[in-house]
Amino acid sequence: MMRADARRNRDHLVAAATDVIAEEGPEASLNEIARRAGVGPGTLYRHFPTRESLLTTVFRTRIEALCARAGDLAAKLPPGEALTAWLHELLAHAVTDRGLGATMMLTEQESGFDCSALMAAAASGLLAGAGEAGSVRRDLTVDDLFQLVHGISLAAGDLGRGDRLLTLTLEGLRAA
Repeated sequence: MMRADARRNRDHLVAAATDVIAEEGPEASLNEIARRAGVGPGTLYRHFPTRESLLTTVFRTRIEALCARAGDLAAKLPPGEALTAWLHELLAHAVTDRGLGATMMLTEQESGFDCSALMAAAASGLLAGAGEAGSVRRDLTVDDLFQLVHGISLAAGDLGRGDRLLTLTLEGLRAA
């Protein structure tokens, strides 16, 4: 069991790493991460002995939070709105990913964390609900959605433009 101060330091490190990686990408300075977390480099290395262990934790934390949001949105919003809101959150994740996902796909099998399955499960539930409610085309697939969001994230360059493009795209996917 981790002491409260050690847990707090670890949480600060993960939060700082999330911000710094969003700004600078997966090659972000570990010293900058420690500085923003308010700890020394030694504390960072005690919790995360390698860059990969820190990146894996950040990536896993972000993906788990994003997938949990799918359930939250499904419980609070009508199905079509829940899917739309989650896709906008997925887009925000993709825009701020800065290469983290691609880096993590290389180590995904070693870590035992199946990002693809987790994301597909979250999206499938939302898509099924939206399809049953008649909010989206019935032939729309989870893979279609992921490819659209990924493509928009690459083309847009920033979240504001990405949100606009995603909104236009989703309007075209509504059930006739």
